[in-house]
Order: sequence, then structure tokens, then C-alpha cells
Amino acid sequence: MIDYQCSSFYQSASNYLNLSTFFPGLIVLKLSTQSTVLPPKGATFALSKINNMDATTIIEIYTEMTPNPESMKFITNKHILPNFQLDFKTRELADGSALAKTLFEIPFVNGVFIANNFVTITKKTEYDWFEIIPELKEAVKQFLQSGAKPVDDSLLPSDIIQQQNPGAVASDPESKIKDLLDKYVKPAVQMDGGHIEFRSFEDGIVKLSLQGSCSSCPSSVLTLKSGIEGLLKRMVPEVLEVEAVNE
Repeated sequence: MIDYQCSSFYQSASNYLNLSTFFPGLIVLKLSTQSTVLPPKGATFALSKINNMDATTIIEIYTEMTPNPESMKFITNKHILPNFQLDFKTRELADGSALAKTLFEIPFVNGVFIANNFVTITKKTEYDWFEIIPELKEAVKQFLQSGAKPVDDSLLPSDIIQQQNPGAVASDPESKIKDLLDKYVKPAVQMDGGHIEFRSFEDGIVKLSLQGSCSSCPSSVLTLKSGIEGLLKRMVPEVLEVEAVNE
């Protein structure tokens, strides 16, 4: 039996547009014209109404630990970067992202990863999460309330069309690898605040880029070799090995 160190690797993840999916275990109690939101056990919510929007529209944010102790996942009910992901490992690389630049202004932020409906923030090691989470949640909330674009259009990938082709059946090894990563690996890894990006497949070796919480996670090597490599070897016989590339 394979022991997957990243807690969500073996789970299936789906994208939904309602609160009960964004926040598993969320219970909404209807009381006359108002709703009372009960957060799931262990979740911490920061709730606020958006200026200039309908009074019933609220932004909800809760935090979730990742396998990397230095990274925390901030999940919201608002899509931030649908079907895309961007990893900003330094302040200098954040010029094209208003959200990343805002977070890097906070002195204890050491990395920002944006994807779908969450932001994974990596902190500097000398700080403790319990001291800095409130300020980070408020920063994310205020940015989403502003209505500003999280990233410039120039940073968005140009191969979006290739990501959705349900009628095509993958036949070559590289297409099979990408399909397996998209269907089984990426959704689960994103649940832990990270991302896996395909880079190349040559001479039986698959090279992947580890981003977000995965980039410096202590258990990422074991997950890569025992988990992802094992899956690809079983499903694609041409795969001999899986390696991580540093970017």
C-alpha cells in the first residue's frame, strides 16, 4: 500500500459554484429573510459584504493547512483565477499581479500562489501562523472587495483551448500523461494549496514543476516518487521515472 504524504493526493476534487462545495461541511440555516452560516469544524471565516453589490453577496474566506508547514491556503467563495494558476516566488516576479504585489507588501510574506478560488501564501520562517493569519485574510478580503483584477492579461496562458477537449482520446504517451495529471493529480494537489505543472517527457522521464505549497514541502519528494510516479508507471508503460525541476 502506498502511503501518500500529501493528504489530498488520493482524493478526487471537483470545481463547484456554490458555498457547500467551496466549504465542505458548511451548513446554511435559513432564518426568515437572513441566513446563518455555520463554518465546518476547524475552519476560520472572515465575512464581509462587498461594497456597491447586493446586500446578500458576501465574501467568505477560510484557511486550510497544507503539507508544507510554511504555506497556508486561503480559500474563498469567489473565483480568483479560474482554470489558471500562477506562482510568484519573489516580490520581483509579482509585477504583473496586483494581488501578489499587495500581499508582498506585508513583511512576512515569502511567496504567493494563485489558482481557481484560493491563494496559497508562504511565510517567512521566523513568523508564526497564529500571529499573521488575521492580517493576511483581511488583505485578501480587501483586495477581492476592490474589484481589481488579480493578474494582468499578459500573464495568462495562451493554451487554454488545449485544456478542454473532451471529445479527444489521448493516444500518445505525452497526451496520456497530461490527461492523468489534469484529471487525478492537479485537483488533489490543489486541495493542499499547491500545483503540479507538466514540463517535458523525454527518454521515459517525466519532468514536473512543483509550485505553491509543493515547492518547498518536506513530503513532496515522497509524494512525487511514490504517488505520482507510481500512478504514471501503471497507466503509461512508457514512463520510467518522474523528476521535479527547479524553477
